[in-house]
Amino acid sequence: MPLVHIDLIEGRSEEQLRQMVRDVTDAIVKNTGAPAEHVHVVLNEMKKNHYSVGGVLKSDEK
Repeated sequence: MPLVHIDLIEGRSEEQLRQMVRDVTDAIVKNTGAPAEHVHVVLNEMKKNHYSVGGVLKSDEK
């Protein structure tokens, strides 16, 4: 049972997320031979003020 965790900053539409999990599932199926119904994808969306790079919150970026 492949289990994929994806962490990303909020802001994508439901359709974008839907397509992303389809594409990720297809890649796992292609490269592992696992059936699609056994591929689990977990999306963790973070608020921009809960993530920083180089000490700067993403919400503070211009």
